Amino acid sequence: MTRLFDKTWTRAELLQHVGDLSQVAGIKLGEWSDGNERGLRVAEVRSGSGLAFTVLLDRGMDIGPASYKGSPLAWISPTGFGHPMYYEPDGINWLRTFGGGLLTGCGLTSVGSPSEDQGESFGQHGRLSNLPAQRIGIDELWQGDECSFVLKGEMRQARVFGEDLRLSRRFTVGLGGNKIEVHDLVENLGSTPSPLMILYHINLGFPLLDESVELVAKPHPVNPRDAASEPGLKEWMHFQAPTAGYSEQVFHHDLPADKDGWAGLKLVNKRRGLQVSVHFQKATLPNLVQWKMMGQGTYVLGLEPANCLTTGRAQEHLHGTLQVLLPGERREFSVEIEAEEV
Repeated sequence: MTRLFDKTWTRAELLQHVGDLSQVAGIKLGEWSDGNERGLRVAEVRSGSGLAFTVLLDRGMDIGPASYKGSPLAWISPTGFGHPMYYEPDGINWLRTFGGGLLTGCGLTSVGSPSEDQGESFGQHGRLSNLPAQRIGIDELWQGDECSFVLKGEMRQARVFGEDLRLSRRFTVGLGGNKIEVHDLVENLGSTPSPLMILYHINLGFPLLDESVELVAKPHPVNPRDAASEPGLKEWMHFQAPTAGYSEQVFHHDLPADKDGWAGLKLVNKRRGLQVSVHFQKATLPNLVQWKMMGQGTYVLGLEPANCLTTGRAQEHLHGTLQVLLPGERREFSVEIEAEEV
């Protein structure tokens, strides 16, 4: 049965009330047409419960704007979600088209700070967020009286004499649901081993984020990334109003997994009666990086499940933590983002 508009429906009952299911929910493909976003293919997703979000098909199938029952969830930067033709890979220039949004993918062979590893330079957060999707597909799947919407596509990061990786992404959202399920499969299509670094940069912003919220999780070890973050360690779970001159703080979390292998935490705003939970499969995403940025305009909480840290590829290599995908090897990653009233 489907719960929708404060009532439980069978498939037959619901379809008697609408000319097409798109009247209440579904996925619609489109293209943006202005500024540096011109030509960017998108998919608009509505679950029918008030959960709505935009998938940026030409930006690694990132999620841009998102809302729940009319309340925005994601931080949006001043750069806009630039078409990948504007991508600048060197140094920190990734930031010139980092639009924020609910989810930005980082990887696939480097994540974090710019670095040089084995004679090759890697810009901030890698190429994934600027890889256009191909083989895009939409499904409306009924199982009895329950329906799910599925959006899928593939991104390929390849270079002559270099890596050849394919990421197949699938979003699943239930009709009447309030959860976004993200499932990724990364395959090494090449003939040589390839480094594999991946991070899910989830960016939560106002009005969900304000000085009244609390980040809630089971007890677990938390460590500051650097000396600049150490003063905020005891207050990693609390937040403040936008502050002039604020310097970012970053914390590394080792969250416990439940019996099914899922780890997670939630941001709770009791003032607005809203919370957002982030869960991920701990076996393949062992790290959770928290980006706490309380600046004016750049007022954002990043919750970032990852198979690495954000100190850069060279540091991962140096510490022996750089993961590698062998020829023909495949690895799966699962992340869930859920919005709820509290």
